[in-house]
Amino acid sequence: MHIRRITFISESYPPGAGYPFNLAVFRNTGMLEFHRPVTFFVGENGTGKSTLLQAIARGAGIHIWQEHEGRQDARNLYEDRLHRYLNIGWEDGRVPGSFFASEHFRHFADALDQWGKADPGCLEYFGSSPLVTKSHGQSHMAFFANRFARKGLYLLDEPENALSPVRQLELLQLLRHFSCRGDVQFIIASHSPILLALPEAEIWSFDTSPISRIAYEETNYYRIYRQFLENRAEYLDRL
Repeated sequence: MHIRRITFISESYPPGAGYPFNLAVFRNTGMLEFHRPVTFFVGENGTGKSTLLQAIARGAGIHIWQEHEGRQDARNLYEDRLHRYLNIGWEDGRVPGSFFASEHFRHFADALDQWGKADPGCLEYFGSSPLVTKSHGQSHMAFFANRFARKGLYLLDEPENALSPVRQLELLQLLRHFSCRGDVQFIIASHSPILLALPEAEIWSFDTSPISRIAYEETNYYRIYRQFLENRAEYLDRL
């Protein structure tokens, strides 16, 4: 374990600010405590899971790769500021780590390919071959298998996006294997009932305010997938 708790300094939020400061989950949650090496954030789209994950990364000094860094497109001025109002409670001081999101990963893979041409040795950290030569899902799995082998804090935003069910099971196995080592911690925003099934994981739901712990069988992902698979014809008739 590296992070023990996240405290929301809600009394200092910018007055009149919009998203994400206007979300009830960030106004009504005082603290999140982490008790296990793997923690999942679950909830509907727009509930703040990814936003909090990015805020933790920024607060922990972990770089978030952006495909178009430096662009001046119209954007929410407050969206990237949540980390200024979080207090991260470290167990043993800051550790290195990485932030993964499939939407940003291609930019990282392209950059790694360029580095590899200048210094082939850097590819050894990611399976000894360029990630851009692999399929989307294969490059993700190569990154996970090699990156997680080192001590650190790993923040993953919907890592299942490019993975087949079989690959998701492989990622589940990786999470279980590396989390048992004692020197890595994973915080993951996910919609995958396969990944969420990790027995040792803790699950926080953003569908309630304040954010609250929830059992695997109580998640919407588990209930909806199970009901659909068991009653497919009934669900299809409703459409």
